[in-house]
Amino acid sequence: MPDTDPTFLIAGVDEVGRGPLVGDVVTAAVILDPKRKIIGLNDSKKVSAKKRELLYEEIIEKSLAWSVGRASPVEIDSLNILHATMLAMHRAVDGLSVQPHHVKVDGNRCPKWQYSSEAIVKGDGLIAEISAASIIAKITRDREMLSLHEAHPEYGFDQHKGYPTKFHLEKLAQLGPLKEYRVSFKPVRLALVKHGELGV
Repeated sequence: MPDTDPTFLIAGVDEVGRGPLVGDVVTAAVILDPKRKIIGLNDSKKVSAKKRELLYEEIIEKSLAWSVGRASPVEIDSLNILHATMLAMHRAVDGLSVQPHHVKVDGNRCPKWQYSSEAIVKGDGLIAEISAASIIAKITRDREMLSLHEAHPEYGFDQHKGYPTKFHLEKLAQLGPLKEYRVSFKPVRLALVKHGELGV
């Protein structure tokens, strides 16, 4: 595979948000410009919050193309989280302004699509394009959780970003789910039952 050929365009794809109880699953696709190096790319979880923000801006500025895809809680509930994630990845690559020759996806499977592609386990720490996608997806989703926190600060979304922490589960049980929650996830269903919004 001509990875060293600057005219051979590789898109990296990653997702953020499969585990949370609330909000979209967010994916990103990035095609880097070989002439404009970005130093410090890595798995978004291994980069400090401050550094992630700086890298996000640099990726937006220097990449040949980038795109965000998503699947909503309704789609997650309808399709299941795996298929919704594949759909969101498809949307991210389809949204690129430049068509890639090959797509590298973080994880162990690729969506069913027309693109030449490969899945790479832990690719977000190994492949620069996937690292860039990881950072774009994480910043995008984290910002959405901060917006949700501003609207509903009592849930603490600024801290747990929707993941099922002890504090989050306590607040969910106490306050009940918002419309942004994923009803197919068990803790959300249990909270709906408790608040009389769903039959057992």
